[in-house]
Amino acid sequence: MSDETGAVLRADHVDLVRNGRFLLRDASVSIAEGEHWVLLGANGAGKSTLLSLLGAFVHPTNGTVHVLGHRLGRVDMRELRTHIGHVDPRLNMEPSLTLVQAVLTGLTNTPDLIPRWSPSDGEMSRAQRLIESLGVENRSSSPWYTLSQGERGRALIARALLADPALLLLDEPATGLDLAAREQLLTAVDSLRRQHPSLASILVTHHLEEIPTSTTHAVLIRDGRITASGAVDEVITTANISACFDHPIEIDRRGGRWVATAVQNVIT
Repeated sequence: MSDETGAVLRADHVDLVRNGRFLLRDASVSIAEGEHWVLLGANGAGKSTLLSLLGAFVHPTNGTVHVLGHRLGRVDMRELRTHIGHVDPRLNMEPSLTLVQAVLTGLTNTPDLIPRWSPSDGEMSRAQRLIESLGVENRSSSPWYTLSQGERGRALIARALLADPALLLLDEPATGLDLAAREQLLTAVDSLRRQHPSLASILVTHHLEEIPTSTTHAVLIRDGRITASGAVDEVITTANISACFDHPIEIDRRGGRWVATAVQNVIT
């Protein structure tokens, strides 16, 4: 699903205003099929706000947004969201659900199973395959409340992919994870991107260490304004990151991953 330009997502000169305050100002971005973007900025910069707009959860105050070939304001947003997978570790799942049941709620887009609803054999098989591909098959029958944060994170990715979306949004998916769990999750994201070559995705973070190696493009945002956008190697630079976070930061890349180090002022 794309518009006449071939973009899966396209925002043109978008403003978002709430209570007289600009949350986003003159934001433009275009994302094509198979591209994997990271949305990077400090806390409160407007990352989640921009993600909500691109995920068809809110309308722009000014400008236009096209999602999966449809212009917001001229399409049923609820129907549109059925083609968008959303990973949010803050989602309050029903604690008594087993892992596989939680994954199946990706078909109903609810935090609990709907009474008298049941998946088809094909849907159950797809859920099991996704769970296996994410390495949590040994926890399929375990209640949600017994799962670690890392296991929940990978289950939420399976949940988001179950309906075979054209677009995957990951809102700070590594939140609350320890080092090992974070690396397992990022490895899973890289693997799934290879398995779904036409899928477009956006991952939100404020930590460069949480950017998967499969990332192709980046957007930097500060105070509701996009400060840089484009190919990841051209955007994630020492100068751009320092300006985005308003602090001198040195950027290095090792083994395909980014590392950020604050530049210390030397006092003589």
